[in-house]
Amino acid sequence: MMFLDDPAAFFLATARDVFPVLLFLVFFHLAVLKRPIPRPSHVAIGFLFVLIGMALFLAGLELALFPVGRSMALQLVEAAQQSGVTSWKSYGLIYLFAALIGFSTTIAEPSLIAVAIKAQQASHGSISPWGLRTVVAIGVALGITLGTYRIITGTPLHWYIMAGYIIVAIQTLFAPKSLIPLAYDSGGVTTSTVTVPLVAALGLGLASNIPGRSTVIDGFGLIAFASLFPIITVLAYAQLAQWKTNRYKAKLLNQ
Repeated sequence: MMFLDDPAAFFLATARDVFPVLLFLVFFHLAVLKRPIPRPSHVAIGFLFVLIGMALFLAGLELALFPVGRSMALQLVEAAQQSGVTSWKSYGLIYLFAALIGFSTTIAEPSLIAVAIKAQQASHGSISPWGLRTVVAIGVALGITLGTYRIITGTPLHWYIMAGYIIVAIQTLFAPKSLIPLAYDSGGVTTSTVTVPLVAALGLGLASNIPGRSTVIDGFGLIAFASLFPIITVLAYAQLAQWKTNRYKAKLLNQ
């Protein structure tokens, strides 16, 4: 609770983390491009806003999102253990919670919203922002659900990741070429400001409350599922759309 104990020190620590980025950008602009910084007062004010926003966001993670994620994981594990059944089937509420968390946080992910808007503009309206966000959110929900199953059963992470990327490689061979880059980018933008804190807290909370699990070995890895499965769902959506288009064109030719 460093923010509540010493807010000034918390802001200074955040500034120490953010300042090297600003220093690098200024140096590159002046030394490499050899051009003056346009509207330096605006840049300074913008940096101040970034600093305040980052500090408040990190404080919010520490005070709210991480504790909520851990407490929800603890309560769900306790409810499953009280049922008296020790198999993976007794953790149904955890799977449902993981799916809902994955879907809802992805829908609200600012970076995904930005990519969806740019994808609509670049495709001249053929890609729906809500459609892309929904498909990506479904992929994250499936990935987080499977990731919680992995934590509960204790199976090795690399099995799932290897199998997932084999599926992605096969899909890439048959998916429309124009949508492959978007699918790969969709996997990256999901692991951002909203999704990562809750998903990480869920994984660590599950691993710390399920007997025989290690927070280091089993608690991490959910983010990998959140990055991988949106690629699969977006490529599958692209393949389905291409199949429907080809079927419609064939139907018109046969008439």
